Amino acid sequence: MPVTSSVPDTSTQRAFRDAMGNVTASVSVVTTLTDGVPHGTTVSAFMSLSMDPPKLTFALDRGSNLLSRLTVDSIVGVNVLAAHHDQVALRFAGKGDDKFADVPWRLENGAPALVDRHAWVALRISQLVEAGDHVLLIGDVIGADSTPSAPLTYWKRTFGTHQAF
Repeated sequence: MPVTSSVPDTSTQRAFRDAMGNVTASVSVVTTLTDGVPHGTTVSAFMSLSMDPPKLTFALDRGSNLLSRLTVDSIVGVNVLAAHHDQVALRFAGKGDDKFADVPWRLENGAPALVDRHAWVALRISQLVEAGDHVLLIGDVIGADSTPSAPLTYWKRTFGTHQAF
């Protein structure tokens, strides 16, 4: 039987990256509090997983500073960004310890919640699942809310928003 590699060749990786870049995704900042200090990172890979019971899942790169702070039972917030938050998304996507400077936030359900946001979901992490170069985190929803603002979206490596027909 022929041996196959689990690592795709670079042309497949490029084609997959291009295909996924063509899928519109909402943009969120996932946050947690460690020793009284807020931490967060920008993600576009998250989704609702279950309504009964309410569960949400998101993915973090294995090298993520935020991931290194999370375990089962950690409390996290998923701050779904509003259309005017492109600079917030860029700030939390970068490296550095002062991502929360000049970004108003408060503690909600045990996690840092951005004051100005499109939607909010607070989770207690129940599972961490290794998945390639990422870890899939599954959480039980412990709080949620939303606003009527338009969402920030990411498509073809650019920010935008949704327009109804």
